[in-house]
Amino acid sequence: MLVLAATFVWSFPILHGAAPTADPAWRPLPLVTDGKVDPGWVHVGWGGFVVDNGFLRTECDPKGLGLLVYKKERFGKCQIRVIFKSKEAKSNSGVYVRIDDGILEQVARPGAAFERDKTDKPSQESLEKMKASAEREEGPWFAVHRGYEIQIADATDSFHRTGAIYSLAPSSEVSNKPPGEWKTMLITLAGDRIEVHLDGKRITSFDPESPDVPPQKQWHEPKRRPKRPAVGYIGLQNHDPGDLVWFKEVSVRPLPAAGAN
Repeated sequence: MLVLAATFVWSFPILHGAAPTADPAWRPLPLVTDGKVDPGWVHVGWGGFVVDNGFLRTECDPKGLGLLVYKKERFGKCQIRVIFKSKEAKSNSGVYVRIDDGILEQVARPGAAFERDKTDKPSQESLEKMKASAEREEGPWFAVHRGYEIQIADATDSFHRTGAIYSLAPSSEVSNKPPGEWKTMLITLAGDRIEVHLDGKRITSFDPESPDVPPQKQWHEPKRRPKRPAVGYIGLQNHDPGDLVWFKEVSVRPLPAAGAN
């Protein structure tokens, strides 16, 4: 069922000669309520999220990836702060932004499922079905192709590691904190541009219209078109079995005055 959502966009009147004001306050989005995943979130695809010691944790499924979507609001120009930790450097997850409205229609459409052998390797037949499902933008693949993923996973290349806009813009470095420690990701949505800071350092800057955006190279990477909406949903990804990632906080605020334009 399609859930009507508020649109979360701020504007800032700038008065000539006005003194600078303090940065706007952060507003946490509820993650856990009464010991359960807050009902403001809805899951698309396989697997899910559970409450672990008061935090959200990925609950992955051999059938494939999934996405927990905050259904109550859409977000435009703003900053998003995500505090997370991973079991291992290779633990795979992500934060999605600017997801098109159709994502809520995918709740009952998980898409194709992997069939795996004893070594956890997908069968060739199920892999081909998954590729076709991804191409049709079913289930969580809708968000892959009609949103942007800010990656969480350190054990890979610069276009696919923590802070990268997955396969679209590289992160310049990874955190010096080891797995198991909380890390803070700050995502700035300003116009079409996205900037990512990790533990206080800017590591990624993305302009979808830049000639430096590389072409799609693998079937599981996002399509470069259509253009993503300026205002869209956000989500948290769960990936393969064993990819354990905890989320302590997801907060939003208007852009500080210096970045409002």
